[in-house]
Amino acid sequence: MPNVGRLVRSATLNGYIELVESLGRDPGPLLRAVGLSARLLKDPETRIPSSALRELLEATASTTGVEDFALRMAARRTFSNLGPISLVLKEEPSPRQALDTLCRYLKLLSASLVTRVEDAGQTVIIREDLLPSPGSGTRQAMELTVGMMFRILRELIGPEWRPLQVCFTHRAPADISAHRAFFSRNPMFNQPFNGLVCAAADLEKPRAPDQSGAAQLARDYLEAALRRRGEGTRETCRELIMALLPGGRCTAQQVALHLRVDRRTLHRHLSADGLTFSALLDEVRSELVTRHLEESDQPIGEIAGLLGFSNQSSFSHWFRAEFGCSVTEWRRQTAARSAAAIGRDRRHPAPSVSRQ
Repeated sequence: MPNVGRLVRSATLNGYIELVESLGRDPGPLLRAVGLSARLLKDPETRIPSSALRELLEATASTTGVEDFALRMAARRTFSNLGPISLVLKEEPSPRQALDTLCRYLKLLSASLVTRVEDAGQTVIIREDLLPSPGSGTRQAMELTVGMMFRILRELIGPEWRPLQVCFTHRAPADISAHRAFFSRNPMFNQPFNGLVCAAADLEKPRAPDQSGAAQLARDYLEAALRRRGEGTRETCRELIMALLPGGRCTAQQVALHLRVDRRTLHRHLSADGLTFSALLDEVRSELVTRHLEESDQPIGEIAGLLGFSNQSSFSHWFRAEFGCSVTEWRRQTAARSAAAIGRDRRHPAPSVSRQ
């Protein structure tokens, strides 16, 4: 089951109702289908399940036939959608410092979002990921996430700024013109990661910080919120596993080092939750491989590497043990189920929705 404990601010859906209505659809049935309502979205601080958000975005894009639905949502984003975090960002003297501050407080916006910033010489790589949630497509949610980061950086750097690269792990849409227009360059699809590659110099440009005094009050509030929030060992380990897998360094010892505990302590904490490290590793791998196989066209060898396997043979052995079939058989079965579902939809089309 999806982890309903991972929550996001309903402000993430600001503008959703208006956008759906502008496309000639009634948002009510779409919201109710995932357990949400227009009333829930009125307060931007209301917390909603991240799985419901993902399902809503995927269903809306499918129902409206608008592949770039998430980018249209992102285009409506401003600093104010970040709540108190926006006040702190405005105080920072450079975009890079603002970015680091944003990463510190992101968990207060979304418990399922994982953002990592890596320095690579003259470039900076901003990697975005969503903690796996079985059964939830991630394409629209990921495009919203990367689109929002792009909009935030434009506000920090300048309205003409654009990244060096825009990367997505999922396959390309039928028409990328909307993506090109949004990012001011052609995004790259079927890539090893989701996110942006930026010129380091762009992030070091000095800014005129806001000296209103509200930033310190906002920072105190956010720090208190972080202390109250805390984080369980399970979720922290899942994030570290996702970060370490592509480098082939995802072992219990490495995760323990990142947590600044010894391996025995890590196992003791996991045991308290009824878990083992190997079971958690397999859980994350299973959810990630399903995402890659369903949403991208990456070669099996590349997927194996992203999941931390040293070669395709060991990946294939693990996959069969986990799913009871080969990757080829799994894809064939999945394609057959998808074709059957499409056939049912064509025989029994959903009634058109009239606006209230």
